Amino acid sequence: MFLGTHTPRLDEKGRLILPAKFRDELAGGVVITKGQERCLYVFPGAEFARIAEQLRATPMTNKAARAYSRVFFASAHDEVPDRQGRVTIPQHLREYAGLDRDLVVIGASTRVEIWDRQAWDTYLAESEEDFAGIEEGVLPGGL
Repeated sequence: MFLGTHTPRLDEKGRLILPAKFRDELAGGVVITKGQERCLYVFPGAEFARIAEQLRATPMTNKAARAYSRVFFASAHDEVPDRQGRVTIPQHLREYAGLDRDLVVIGASTRVEIWDRQAWDTYLAESEEDFAGIEEGVLPGGL
């Protein structure tokens, strides 16, 4: 499970050093793809395969699943981190997420998310009140 918030920087070659606490789980390879809210999702290979199987099981007649699958898979980039735990983020994904130099990398349970630092700060500020106001019954199983 991926947890926590980290603030690495993107180097001049578009590489990100993965947080040390995530490296063991991601050492075998990652898939980086577009996420919602203009962030990037980083999946370990096995988790990406699990999601791909779920999408494959959705009927092709489901318009929303087709649209999601197209963007999700077309933008996907697979890579194995180097010895220093670095991965290269392709230009098209950096542009999509508005990544500059300062980043925020968060653990989001089964995936890692990469955000532009300013975009994350804005998202977090706008989401804090919603988070605090979640009502009983909104989350499956409750808390």
